[in-house]
Amino acid sequence: MSKLTKYRFSDLYSMSSGISSTKEQAGHGAPFLSFSAVFNNYFVPDELADLMDASAKQQETYSIKKGDIFLTRTSEVVDELAMSSVATQDYPRATYSGFLKRLRPTQNDISYPKYMAFYLRSSLFRKTMTNNAVMTLRASLNEDIFSYLDLLLPDFDTQVKVGDLLYAIDQKIEVNARINHELGLMTKTLYDYWFVQFDFPNADGKPYKASGGQMLYNKTLKRDIPVDWEARNLDSILSRSGTGLNPRSNFKLGEGSNYYVTIKSIDNGKINLDDKCDRISDESLTIINNRSDLKVGDVLFTSIQPVGETYFIQEKPTNWNINESVFTLRADTEQVTSEYFYMLLSGQEMKAYTKQSSAGSIHKGIRHGVLKEFILPFGGKEITKEFSKVLSPILKKQALIEKENRVLSETRDWLLPMLMNGQVTVK
Repeated sequence: MSKLTKYRFSDLYSMSSGISSTKEQAGHGAPFLSFSAVFNNYFVPDELADLMDASAKQQETYSIKKGDIFLTRTSEVVDELAMSSVATQDYPRATYSGFLKRLRPTQNDISYPKYMAFYLRSSLFRKTMTNNAVMTLRASLNEDIFSYLDLLLPDFDTQVKVGDLLYAIDQKIEVNARINHELGLMTKTLYDYWFVQFDFPNADGKPYKASGGQMLYNKTLKRDIPVDWEARNLDSILSRSGTGLNPRSNFKLGEGSNYYVTIKSIDNGKINLDDKCDRISDESLTIINNRSDLKVGDVLFTSIQPVGETYFIQEKPTNWNINESVFTLRADTEQVTSEYFYMLLSGQEMKAYTKQSSAGSIHKGIRHGVLKEFILPFGGKEITKEFSKVLSPILKKQALIEKENRVLSETRDWLLPMLMNGQVTVK
């Protein structure tokens, strides 16, 4: 790798604050870059989900252009201050949050935007950032701190090679995530079609209810269900419920390379095994598993806010386990299939039930006993077997993509410091 040159950050970029908006402006109007969109993404998303009714003058003042860097300007902890996201395109009419700082390049031949996206998320820069942060009640970023920050950059051509390589990996991760999102929507639609609308295939392969299948009002469920179905509680199709283990005197966190999964790690049907997870030793992993007894086919279920996030175990865990706030639920496979059981626990009716049934003054949550009282329409084992024939290939595809993304993320994160310090070069 070429020689690294030190630059003062403020010599290469100019800093500006974001828009000070009112509640009346939010939720409609032009695209808007939020704090969370920056915090969660190396690159500004192609489409901004939030909206802000900003004037033409505000849109000019708080504009978003290709090459702009956005940093979160405040955080409860120093480690999460000045998380960055880089714009790879112009965003006409868009504005950005007042909780962000915009860094606009004052040159075009010293720093390369795609390289900067990874450099600013690297341990090298993050250490510089935390060493200079101001911590009062909250960590904050201001222009004084910005003026103290230095950058160590290779020559521009090297930045282009490194940045483009890492960007290609990141884009593949993003494409895979979009595919998995669409597959997730497909599974929810299938479940809803079969077990909420009751349009599962009848004996002739036609939608049951839509084709005139006989329905009967069920007093317990307070709605019509297929005539030969019945109301059951969750406990009747459950063979085991358990939890993981909290440290206390059982084990210590921060030792080893295995991941300790909490409710924060489970989101949208996947587990995020990343730096936000505490680490545990092999011995601790064994201690926890003696209680959790995780097996293929089990469903993880978050028991406190956010209640009801789920994950379907399709491969025996080898380097992670769960804490006490995560339930592990196992279907009675004499009654239903594991795939159906997972979708039942992930469905909107279950989410509505857990929201209504959660209790607690500080952190609302649900107990095993209350969860087991959930009432569902039950049509027998055979229909869940037929459902699983359709669903299982989709879930397996999702698991493969999730695994590929994990490998890609690990590769990217391994390459990042190696490329930064010159141990690995790009030809």
